Amino acid sequence: MFNIVLVHPQIPHNTGAIGRLCVNLDATLHLIKPLGFSIDDKAVKRSGLDYWHKLKLVVWESFEDFLEAHPIDRHTHLATTKTDRPYWDASFSLGDYLLFGSETTGIDQSVLLTHTSRCITIPMCNAGRSLNLSMSVGIVSYEAFRQSSQHIQKELK
Repeated sequence: MFNIVLVHPQIPHNTGAIGRLCVNLDATLHLIKPLGFSIDDKAVKRSGLDYWHKLKLVVWESFEDFLEAHPIDRHTHLATTKTDRPYWDASFSLGDYLLFGSETTGIDQSVLLTHTSRCITIPMCNAGRSLNLSMSVGIVSYEAFRQSSQHIQKELK
């Protein structure tokens, strides 16, 4: 379905919840080291409940290793607060890569500046600075799913 990519995630509960979401979307979760926790942590498995063993999980040693295998292209979407382009303006396709940075630093600024056309954001009021990572992944992932579901339904008719 989709590829959810977490670049240097720091909070195990977020990753566990995102893992559960990935199982329910039939998405692959890519974790890029360094991680702020062990994926053997009880907190990750507790957040993923009984889903963790069903998760399609790929762990990358570095962001460079990931990019070597999956260069940023038209099938890559970079979630950031540093753009004005709302996520619903993106065209999502099955197999796309949805990248989310760490809870503390986001995606590296140089990557965002090099690929501004691939950046998307979740619009927010000025009162807050960001959303929880697992919530952000859920919002963007289900928009990608919604768009893809429409394409699948059209093909079936």
